[in-house]
Formats: sequence, C-alpha cells, structure tokens
Amino acid sequence: MKKENLDWRNKLHEIIYEADTPAGKLFDVILLITITLSIVFVLLESVPSINQNYHSFFNTAEWVITFLFTVEYFLRIVAIKRPLSYVFSFYGIIDFLSTIPKYLSLLFGGTHILAVLRAIRLLRIFRILKITRYVGASNRLLLALRNSRAKIIVFLFAVLIICMILGTLMYLIEGSVENGFTSIPKSIYWTIVTLTTVGYGDITPITTLGQIIASIIMILGYGIIAVPTGIVSAEYTVNYKAPPTNTQSCSNCSSENHLDESSFCGNCGQKL
Repeated sequence: MKKENLDWRNKLHEIIYEADTPAGKLFDVILLITITLSIVFVLLESVPSINQNYHSFFNTAEWVITFLFTVEYFLRIVAIKRPLSYVFSFYGIIDFLSTIPKYLSLLFGGTHILAVLRAIRLLRIFRILKITRYVGASNRLLLALRNSRAKIIVFLFAVLIICMILGTLMYLIEGSVENGFTSIPKSIYWTIVTLTTVGYGDITPITTLGQIIASIIMILGYGIIAVPTGIVSAEYTVNYKAPPTNTQSCSNCSSENHLDESSFCGNCGQKL
C-alpha cells in the first residue's frame, strides 16, 4: 500500500512539475489557457461598460478559475516530499498571491486593488515555458542574463554618473531661464528622459548651448541603449553550446534544469 501511494505521488509530481510526458504537456497547456483567460477577464472587467453588462459572468468565471488554481496549489504541495521548499519558493509565493485575491474580496469590499494581485498570474507563464521545446532556449537566456549582471550593473552605474554630470551642467546653463530647470534633481530627471529617448517635453532647453548639449545627449542615448543588448548577446553566444537540459523536477526539493543524462538531483542527490 505504501508503495502504491509513493507511485501515485511520483505520477502526480511528473504531471504537475514536469513536461516530458504527454500528460505533463497537456497539464501545462490547460494551465496556460486558464491563466490567459484569467488575465483577459481582468482586462475586460476594468472597462466600465463591459463590466456593467457582464459582471455576473466575470464573477462566476473568476470563482471557477480561483477554484482550479486552489486545487492546483494544494496538489503541488502534496506531490512534493518537502512542501515548504515549494511554498516559500519564488513560484510558490506567486502561485499563492495569484490564488488569494478572490478569497480576500469576501473580507474586503473593494476589489480593484486586488486586480493587481490577479495580474501577477502572468508571471506563472514563465514556469510553463519549461515545455520541452522551449526549455533549452530559456535556460540559455537566463544563464546569459545571470552572467551579464555584473557588467550591466557597472554600465548602469556609469550611465547614472553621466546623467548626474550632464544634469548639473544643464542646470548651470539653463537654470537662469524659466523653462523647468529649477534644480539639479529636475535637470538630472530631464537628462534621463532625454538619454532614454523618451522625451516627455515637460522641460525643454532654450539657450543655444543647452540645445547643443541636448542634441549630443539624444545621439548618445541610441548608443547607450544598444550596450546592454550587446553584453547579453555576447554572453548568450558564449553559452549557446551549453549542455542540454530537460524539464525534470526533483520530487524531493523541486530543483529543476537537470542535464539530460542526469540520474540524480544535483541539489539534494535524490534519484530523478
């Protein structure tokens, strides 16, 4: 009997946490459709005219989706040997936050703020992208981003210094004119907006020297935007031939991204 229970739990874990089997892929596809419908309902519900006509439908649909997410949440806890490793993991917290909004609406009257929590369900799509055909590409991208973080942080710090210097310079040039450069922080804000090519237009230089510097900042912005992309692309190229991984998830600690030929979990040693 104990062995049967163990086999049942392993089968449930294989379906819910992995995508190497037809049942696992079907589960992820159904989950993806449910999440998509939930987000569509959140968007439509925020439109007053639509919500007025279909409020009952949206309310019923949200209760059905919430019930499905609740069942899934508890099944994920049951299917793993160390439930707390899932409950306090990133996706575990996201799953919890995306499930409770409807229950909270029973305790609190307003539900508009809770729509933000319902929108968090979009983050769950990243878990579903571990389906076999996407897992390799997503892992390489995540690895490239992780390896690039130090370079990107240094680059952003350098950009911040440039913005402070140019913002201070623009304040010295334009500060005597009533055109918005009323302080150094305001001038730095303008520099960031101009450097990122956003250009709100709420603050504009009037002097000739200020306009020349503004033109230089605009041109500089195009080059700065391209740098992070180049850093990540270089790391992605380096890691392009990384060993292939699969969608297997450890039934003991929920660790993922195991190599194709792995028989044991690299985190806790549990047999896969």
